[in-house]
Amino acid sequence: MEAIVKPDRSLFVVEDDATFARTLKRSFEKRDYHVVVCHDRDALLAALEKAVPAYAVVDLKLGAGSGLECVKLLSARDPSMRIVVLTGFASIATAVEAIKLGACHYLAKPANTDDIEAAFGRAEGDVSVPLTSRPTSIKNLEWELIHETLVETGFNISETARRLGLHRRTLARKLEKRVVQ
Repeated sequence: MEAIVKPDRSLFVVEDDATFARTLKRSFEKRDYHVVVCHDRDALLAALEKAVPAYAVVDLKLGAGSGLECVKLLSARDPSMRIVVLTGFASIATAVEAIKLGACHYLAKPANTDDIEAAFGRAEGDVSVPLTSRPTSIKNLEWELIHETLVETGFNISETARRLGLHRRTLARKLEKRVVQ
């Protein structure tokens, strides 16, 4: 296979929400990025056969799959790629895994193009981030445990409910309260 040329402003958007993907694409194209949209892991694999981008924006939840798989694929293809993970349901567990797999940053939705582009440019952590003494609420702890278990089960709701000792419908109602994007 011949070497693939990587333009400096090439960007893959891996997002299953067509409207949001289209919005991101237009916004980044206005900033002179060459954007390719992939709606799932298979589309990403096909796109990677043609080009390797300098940047990527990956949604954490892709239909029934996980964007973490896509982060791993992208990082394996080019470890210097700047990958930002977006999620509608952020948790410490997925943030840690995304960074371990090669993402340079992890942003909670809603995030705009300015936020994403700024995240591409941040190579190091920010030591000036304020430390709060406010304890985490029970609801947040519950949500983090649910999300961590979802990640462990590959977003299988039935298996997650079983591991947490919840009825599947109870877990589904809890998930409906926090819109997963």
